[in-house]
Amino acid sequence: MEPITIDVTQNTPYGLQKIDSSISFGKFIDFLEGKIDQEQTVKRTFFSMALERLKANPAFESEIELSDISQFQEELGLIYGMLMPPIADEKDVFWAMSAPLTPVVFYGTTGFYNLVTENETRCIKCDLIEDQGVNIKQKTKMLYSFILERLYHFPPLHQNDMIITLKDDVSGMQKYYRLNLDNRFCDVYAKGSLPELDLDSIRADMQESFDIDTFTTLLPHSLFRFEGFSLITLTDVTAEHAVENIKNTILDRASYDPKTYFNYVAGALKMVVENPRIDFGLMAVLRVNNKLVFDRSSMLFSKLMSAATESDMAEETYLNMANHYFQSPKPLLMRSLGSEDENKQDFIRILKNDGVESYALLPVYYDNKVVGVLEVYSKEQKAIDERVLAKLDVALPLVAQIMKNHIDEFNAEIENVIREKFTSLQPAVQWRFRETAWHYLRDKSVNPQSASIENIHFKNVYPLYGAIDIRNSTLERNSALRDDLQLQFNLLIETFTFLKQKLGFGLADEMIYKCKKWIAEIGDDSTDNDEMKVRDFLENEAHPFLQHFKEDSLQRAVFGNGTADPAEKLLRDNIDKYFAIIDEQNGAAYTNRRALEASMQKINSAVNLYLDLFRKEIQQSYPCYFEKFRTDGIEYDIYIGQSIEPEKKFSELYLKNIRLWQLTSMAAIARITHSLIPQMEKPLETTQLIFIHSSSIDISFRDDERRFDVEGAYNIRYQVIKKRIDKVHIKGTGERLTQPGKIALVYFNSKSAEEYVGYIRYLQEKNTLMNDLEFLDLEELQGVSGLKALRISVNLDSEWS
Repeated sequence: MEPITIDVTQNTPYGLQKIDSSISFGKFIDFLEGKIDQEQTVKRTFFSMALERLKANPAFESEIELSDISQFQEELGLIYGMLMPPIADEKDVFWAMSAPLTPVVFYGTTGFYNLVTENETRCIKCDLIEDQGVNIKQKTKMLYSFILERLYHFPPLHQNDMIITLKDDVSGMQKYYRLNLDNRFCDVYAKGSLPELDLDSIRADMQESFDIDTFTTLLPHSLFRFEGFSLITLTDVTAEHAVENIKNTILDRASYDPKTYFNYVAGALKMVVENPRIDFGLMAVLRVNNKLVFDRSSMLFSKLMSAATESDMAEETYLNMANHYFQSPKPLLMRSLGSEDENKQDFIRILKNDGVESYALLPVYYDNKVVGVLEVYSKEQKAIDERVLAKLDVALPLVAQIMKNHIDEFNAEIENVIREKFTSLQPAVQWRFRETAWHYLRDKSVNPQSASIENIHFKNVYPLYGAIDIRNSTLERNSALRDDLQLQFNLLIETFTFLKQKLGFGLADEMIYKCKKWIAEIGDDSTDNDEMKVRDFLENEAHPFLQHFKEDSLQRAVFGNGTADPAEKLLRDNIDKYFAIIDEQNGAAYTNRRALEASMQKINSAVNLYLDLFRKEIQQSYPCYFEKFRTDGIEYDIYIGQSIEPEKKFSELYLKNIRLWQLTSMAAIARITHSLIPQMEKPLETTQLIFIHSSSIDISFRDDERRFDVEGAYNIRYQVIKKRIDKVHIKGTGERLTQPGKIALVYFNSKSAEEYVGYIRYLQEKNTLMNDLEFLDLEELQGVSGLKALRISVNLDSEWS
């Protein structure tokens, strides 16, 4: 114990350091006398002896000047012994006495002075106060709370706790302490008459805020005198503060980018373990279809994965380790890398190459399920042990929450992609699905048995249909298949012929005969070749035949007399050559089909990209539903109307605007696909088709197909026409309506045609369309008559204005 006088807060504003106070132990002596009267145990004897010793010196019962306090070390030590547990080591206890309601300390434990002062000079550490402005307000509120409580019998306004921060001498890290000021042995006296106060008004003001200026005006502390002494206790709350920091970071996640977010969490974990030379890594368990996946963006916050990334082993390292580790997750501690068993050599080598000398891996659980692992590592050997890992227990639940949030965010991103790319839940109609879900939850809470999902439909919406088709795609595919199969069967005949010559196997003649028969059928355009039958012959007859002789040859080579037979090797080489040529990825027997698919993919990718831009553009004027379908080309449906966006008034102006956009986009697509022809291995052309439907229809969501479809008998007629017009012919000519480089617009209503003619004239003026507009009658389709069409050529070469 030491009787050293220090001012913990140094220069405190609002004059708190100048309050009229004196040190007195009279209230403590009164307290001790009361305990003697109440106590019936052996403690009574101890209290009586202590009281007798304190009263032995009459000067101790009087007011004591701060400069004279060192004369009463024995009495002060006795008070400490009664207020603190007798077995407490004062080097580990942060306890002190101060002048009443002021942080002017005059007696304390060695632990207290070592903590708040420089060891050699005993000067107060300059960085004692974490947030001086906040603590000053707390001190002032504490002072007036004490006055109001003692003199006006007002309920306490303030908890006598403050948080201070100190830099640890050993680790150099900031540590946080809760400072508690116990004023039970203090008294306050008014120097004159007690000022009258409107306590109800003060109580109302205090509920809103604490205005320092108001209280210093109503109750200047110069009107009061304070006697007694206060008790100061400091408690290390660094771990609690660090955990609180992590909580706040989680709650404010949206304010941080991923790297900053991780750095805040890692910094808080360093505070928990009280060692700046220990670092952390986080790896959440991410799964797709219940299989572990490697997400590079999040794995870079793992030390092991970032080190493995530099050596191009990240994904392989993670998946190999994770698949094994998560079968039976348990803590892994390596105090010094390099001494572990051989099975971990790759794992250790990656870390050691990155400078890591000690490493630990802790599984993190959320709802009894592993959601990830926490890495603890250091570049110093033996820096990590069981004691360090035990300190992290307090933070693991929050680390688990972080990983669970990351997993949820990852899964949400997956769902967002699914909704945007693969299902019908587009932003324009999501509100209706949310509304339906709420209705279901609402009804379920009232009557779970009768709750059901209501039908989702939109009434009176205007449909727009478009189709970009690859011209003669079926013929091109058949031609590519025929050319590839002819090459494959010719090679197959050569292989069987070689096999017959070398082995004299008569059954090879039959296989040669069948191959020649297939070549004849494939080359006959009048024959409807069945691709499945060809595939069945190859996979179930020809290929097993060759595989048998290859394996038989290998067996003779392995179990023969050890002499290599050149004929046997030549046989195997011929069979291997055949199978190499029919490889789908690289073989020559798939050259034409690969070229065709690559060309079709190039067209569809370009069209998809443009339609995505088109979809985003049209949403800006009025929300609408836009859905694409993949065929040999691309088809799309657009629905627009008041029921899709009830909050925004619908006008036919929006419909006319989107119709003009549709026509413009079709011209742009025709131009784009034409420009791709020189880049294609197999030159292909596209046709562009629009179906003009003048009246509105109803659509509803089909749960089985997870898409919208038309509703009602009349509306179904629209769907039937839409599906049949792609191959319609011009009446009396036999000519297909859709032609490369042109846009065909099919309609029933002449008024609708007039509207589009206006758009066509406008685009002709812009040099987008040619001056060759045709008005055509179309042949009757099954159940459909009276169809007409407009057809116009696109300016494929000139620059558009």
